[in-house]
Amino acid sequence: MTTAPPPRTPRTPRTADTNATTTAAGFSTTGPTDAAAPGEVTDTTAATRAAVEAFLTRLQEGSPDRVAELFAERVDWMIAENPAVPWLRPRSTRADVAAHFRELGEGQRPDPSGTSVDAIVVAGPEAMLSGWLAGTVLATGKSFRSPFAMRLTVEHGLIVRYHVVEDSLAIAAACTAD
Repeated sequence: MTTAPPPRTPRTPRTADTNATTTAAGFSTTGPTDAAAPGEVTDTTAATRAAVEAFLTRLQEGSPDRVAELFAERVDWMIAENPAVPWLRPRSTRADVAAHFRELGEGQRPDPSGTSVDAIVVAGPEAMLSGWLAGTVLATGKSFRSPFAMRLTVEHGLIVRYHVVEDSLAIAAACTAD
């Protein structure tokens, strides 16, 4: 006589922690915040999360040199180039990172009420952030609002990959005089 095997216990899916939190930089985050299942946060994941928190804090402080300190000497940098947007061009070094954030700060005034980080997902050395960017281009007085997604890779406590996808058309339109 054959018997049926015992029922399988369903595995708990690996899901992101969806608790709402506030980052050290004061950004309100909702949605996925860690890709490891409860109790599975690795030292690498914790180190990556700490680097992301430091990055957001320093961005909010507005010091390009302090932001750049969080990047490796060589950086895999990707933001789509656009000749209408003066701060968007290829970068590859820590000094380039400082220059980018300096030029960004000189070229636009951020709108804190329209800027948010809505999700942060961290797994090992990788972090994904998504949210909204908003500001006013100083040269034209035009405002922009853009969704964004950002991928950061952290090695030895430093950001080695910085990839950003944003609505470059909206930002270019704000940079273009009528």
